[in-house]
Amino acid sequence: MDISRQIEATNQRLKAQSVGVSIGQHGEKLHLRATLPPRKGSKATAPYQQRIYFKCPANPAGLRRAEKEARIVGAQLINSEFDWSRYDAHKKTPPGSCGDWVRKFERWYLDTKGGKAETWRGDYEKGLKGLPRSRSLSPAALEKAILSTEPNTKSRQRACMAANALAKFAGVSFDVSPYRSNYSPSKVALRNVPSCAAIAAERERLTNPCWRWVYGMMATYGLRNHEVFKLDLTDFPIVQVIESTKTGFREVWPCYPEWADEWGLKDPQLPPIKLERTNQQIGHSVTEYLSPKLPFTPYDLRHAWAVRTISFGWPDALSAQQMGHSLLVHNRIYQRWISKRDHQKVYDILLKREDRPRPP
Repeated sequence: MDISRQIEATNQRLKAQSVGVSIGQHGEKLHLRATLPPRKGSKATAPYQQRIYFKCPANPAGLRRAEKEARIVGAQLINSEFDWSRYDAHKKTPPGSCGDWVRKFERWYLDTKGGKAETWRGDYEKGLKGLPRSRSLSPAALEKAILSTEPNTKSRQRACMAANALAKFAGVSFDVSPYRSNYSPSKVALRNVPSCAAIAAERERLTNPCWRWVYGMMATYGLRNHEVFKLDLTDFPIVQVIESTKTGFREVWPCYPEWADEWGLKDPQLPPIKLERTNQQIGHSVTEYLSPKLPFTPYDLRHAWAVRTISFGWPDALSAQQMGHSLLVHNRIYQRWISKRDHQKVYDILLKREDRPRPP
């Protein structure tokens, strides 16, 4: 029986006996999970689900020790005697510098976990940028990496996520909750989503035919910047976003279909940029060229497409799928940008339907 099945069997036994503590595995180490009191310095005021890390290898001997420790913790919790100092006060810093641990974590993430190199660079590498590479990995070093970012920003959110993941990998006891950001996409200031007339007018002002095509594709299909360069137009006017993009393969329909035809989008005209780069770098080239020429950001074309589908009466589940994200994200972000004008348009469309319900 492999170790994961042994852990599962042990957890079933602990649950049946109402111990209130379970065992988890991360890499080659075991840890405990339970609803525990906040650590000293935490902003939390009530117990919440946390992990206890200690030097316990993921093998049969380590599992026996972990089960024994789980029962001790369970008894302490029942008697209100649990104390974090038993695990934190004498916890030793893992050997190796921050730089060493980041390299180990990167190899594990890419080779063992099978993570994407682009995700590593965009999330973890950026999030750990403020980590002092020559210092030993410790809670203080992780705190320094987080505090090097501005509070309530995407950078702070990313730093907390990366520091928390690295701490778990290295077995460092670190509570990230006091530093967490209040940032979320739905809290970003409302955008001035351009009208359809403004989008069409700004396209006419672009003189480079290649960039006009890129602009037209983003406006008509709600594509991310880099996705314009990763399309299959075999079934035009339906376009297929290929697999090597942020959210993988999907099909997208034009909104408006008239733009797809009138703007000649069937015939690709790509600007001569280097495509042997990451999606993020390709997308930056689009922003770099178009942003100075527009009164809105290129990404606002995507947001305008999302709101426009409301006027077309598209179900939000279809709009979300064609944009390449979940329905939850779609509603959280775009519902706040739907104006009174958009509501009135949909209302007028529904009133004109012959099959709409009538009063008795």
